Amino acid sequence: MSTDQLTEQNSPAQPRKRLSREDRLRQLLDVAWQIIRAEGTDALTLGYLAEKAGVTKPVVYDHFVTRAGLLAVLYRDFDARQTVVMDAAIAECEPTLVGTASVIAKAYVDCVMFQGTEIPGIIAALASTPELEKIKREYEAIFLEKCRRDLAPYANGGLITAAALRAMLGAAEALSHAAANGEISAEDAINELFATIIAMVERAAVRS
Repeated sequence: MSTDQLTEQNSPAQPRKRLSREDRLRQLLDVAWQIIRAEGTDALTLGYLAEKAGVTKPVVYDHFVTRAGLLAVLYRDFDARQTVVMDAAIAECEPTLVGTASVIAKAYVDCVMFQGTEIPGIIAALASTPELEKIKREYEAIFLEKCRRDLAPYANGGLITAAALRAMLGAAEALSHAAANGEISAEDAINELFATIIAMVERAAVRS
């Protein structure tokens, strides 16, 4: 046996680095997104996530408790990323209706494109139970209020209604998911959503 082999044999094992709770959560979420991307939402279970992440099941259950809890956290993770991107873009954009509508349209479509085809599966799963659907609606309401607040200065004092905002969100989801699935280009999705937002605000201005 060589000196190097003896040294390696007699050396104490290097302790595995223990991740902080926050870093572990980030790791688990990243692996969960990878599972959905490769195998679909139905493949995502807490046990399978533990296996793929190389951790014990109790670690995963400690973070999410249930599969529904995991899905909810994944949706929040997507929403948080979307909020950061949009807030940063709004802060830097030209303070006009065209500038603001362009940012909202691009940020929404880009975030869905970044997640690829994973988001439709998550949204479909969220609709599977009243509790998860409630979470989705709550985050949608926050997003729509943000859009209303950012666009209101360009509505000439008119009211951008909840119905109009819901119609805009429906268009945003349909267009971005079509782009993510390759049915249309991302550019076409952004342009169509931009036109929808402009029309919504202009209708509100006319009613003022």
